[in-house]
Amino acid sequence: MKINAVEIRPGNIIEYEGSIWKTVKIQHTQPGKGGAYMQVEMKNLRDGRKNNVRFRSAESVERVRLDTKDFQFLFADGDVLTFMDKDTYEQTTLPRDLLGDAAAFLQDGMDVVMELYDEEPISVQLPDQIEATIVEADAVVKGQTASSSYKPAILDNGVRIMVPPHIGTGTRIVVDVYEQTYVKRAD
Repeated sequence: MKINAVEIRPGNIIEYEGSIWKTVKIQHTQPGKGGAYMQVEMKNLRDGRKNNVRFRSAESVERVRLDTKDFQFLFADGDVLTFMDKDTYEQTTLPRDLLGDAAAFLQDGMDVVMELYDEEPISVQLPDQIEATIVEADAVVKGQTASSSYKPAILDNGVRIMVPPHIGTGTRIVVDVYEQTYVKRAD
């Protein structure tokens, strides 16, 4: 679907120079001389490189609609992740770096949503929040109980996050996967 450059929004998937790009940031500029333009920061969904492109307002770009499909994470073997299509039970393998930092939060049997372009996996969406167990937390320093003070802790998946002082080793907590932050104590 063709759209004008001024209609580009962050998060849109567009086709540019024969590749698929996700828009990260946009800036609409109207200089005193010349025509208005959109400065667009984009990330290539196939190889991860970034690009800054200037589109004239009158230019049109191809907006891409991705298909989404439910998958289940099976296991990791080194830098290769294996997922199973929940409808056909076919297995798909993807490189770990396609998921970025979120890959550390994958758990066996976790349901994920895969975005596909021409049947090719482009990205994997994990649940926004997961439960994890604290395996190591610093002790509380007496007198350091101000409400804004947090201490470092290490989760069972090896990720280091900041937690409130009352959270100790062995506690189950809810973690925001994409922000890598403490949300609340698990029920």
